[in-house]
Amino acid sequence: MDYDALAAKVKQWGRSLGFQAVGIADTDLAAAEGRLAEWLRMGWQGEMDYMARHGTLRARPAELVPGTLRVISCRMDYAPTGGDEWEALGDGRRAYVARYARGRDYHKLLRTRLQKLCDRIRAEAGAFGYRVFSDSAPVMEVELAAGAGIGWRGKHTLLLSRDAGSWFFLGEIYCDLPLPVDGPAGEHCGSCTKCIDVCPTHAIRAPYQLDARRCISYLTIEHKGAIPQELRALIGNRVYGCDDCQLVCPWNGFAKPCAEEDFRARNGLDSATLVELFAWSADEFDARMRGSAIRRIGYERWLRNLAVGLGNARGSPEVLAALSSRRSHPSPLVREHVEWALSRHE
Repeated sequence: MDYDALAAKVKQWGRSLGFQAVGIADTDLAAAEGRLAEWLRMGWQGEMDYMARHGTLRARPAELVPGTLRVISCRMDYAPTGGDEWEALGDGRRAYVARYARGRDYHKLLRTRLQKLCDRIRAEAGAFGYRVFSDSAPVMEVELAAGAGIGWRGKHTLLLSRDAGSWFFLGEIYCDLPLPVDGPAGEHCGSCTKCIDVCPTHAIRAPYQLDARRCISYLTIEHKGAIPQELRALIGNRVYGCDDCQLVCPWNGFAKPCAEEDFRARNGLDSATLVELFAWSADEFDARMRGSAIRRIGYERWLRNLAVGLGNARGSPEVLAALSSRRSHPSPLVREHVEWALSRHE
């Protein structure tokens, strides 16, 4: 088998399937494993116990999938068209949803495309061992993508690309084919610290060091309980995730608008108001969020997040009426955040 030729074909097939970049890395993550262990030792993972539970597997691909020799890393862009994100963040009436979550859940789409790529490889090279991933297992996707030349890790800990910034998803194929590897990309952040300076909750403690416990994405998505009171006012109107560190990054000025229909905003999530979303019933939330990444946090946490946003909004009869309507909600979690929000307006 001419593996050099096969690797070239894999990249060509990947682009034809809608990936904007495809690279190949080896499985050596020894340096990253040490950094992961230190991050876990500091407890910065918060309630994400799975990070510690699968810590070593995350850094050892051949233990997660025995026989793995290479990782094929694929990038799919999702940058939306139009819209002034800073204007949306500054409008206290609006509900800000992170860009990646406004359309359909990307996990299934990426896994389907990755499987199609594996089918093409099998048709060319015969049966081979593989497994596809899209943020669905203990995989260090940023480290692997960096090793595959897709980009470099920015100071906000996300992957950056010179031609796409950070508005993209990553997917991986662990395989037992001895394909030639691509060298890592050079780093191009220089002395810039915009992502660190802009973080509303100061979650980026230093370059490449993120305390997830303070990160708005963690607080509004992964965190299951009450949001710490000292951080609520800093969250503003961000009700699912946070894009600030990406919005301010100069490299995102090179990102091209995404043509993937599934990533377009649904249910008005790029323009909806806090009051409008807070009025959804549980059944309405379930129906509207079917096929969305947001659905996994559940209705209770959705209301929790919106209550915080309403507490940070400018007081108005409309806002007060919305909050008062949930004052007797059966969930203690929702009631706590509603009372906090009302106290802000008092």
